[in-house]
Amino acid sequence: MKSAVTTVVIAADAAGRFPSLSDIEAVKGSFDRAPARMEAAEKLAAGLDKVTIDAVDAVYGKGSYDEANKDKCVRDINHYLRLINYCLVTGGTGPLDEWGISGMREVIRAQRLPTVAYIEAFAHIRDRVCVPRDMSPQAAAEFKALLDYLINALS
Repeated sequence: MKSAVTTVVIAADAAGRFPSLSDIEAVKGSFDRAPARMEAAEKLAAGLDKVTIDAVDAVYGKGSYDEANKDKCVRDINHYLRLINYCLVTGGTGPLDEWGISGMREVIRAQRLPTVAYIEAFAHIRDRVCVPRDMSPQAAAEFKALLDYLINALS
């Protein structure tokens, strides 16, 4: 699984060199942000089901999508949020890249689910994060960055 550390080591190895000073500084930066990521992961884990339902209700409440797909959307949004939680813990996008983006995109299309509904749900979650009510500014930034990463990947 890709993490900040494995990404640096793999890149250096592929280039046939040891990690450089800038590589090590990048890893140190990831370690420095770890407390904020852990805070975001804890807050997300504590409210994961509520966040999922709130987002899906907001999207499907507009009446733009077939209600028959709502349960599948809840399942998938919850799955993606769990992957984001793993990313917060690992400090990299590996869980999303490996288990969420490539495979799930095909599942969503094969089941004829509206990808736009997923994107709207993640944008709703991102826009509803409130500092300091939900988490600190740095934790919110870490969480929102992963939501943006996922939104861009699904777009």
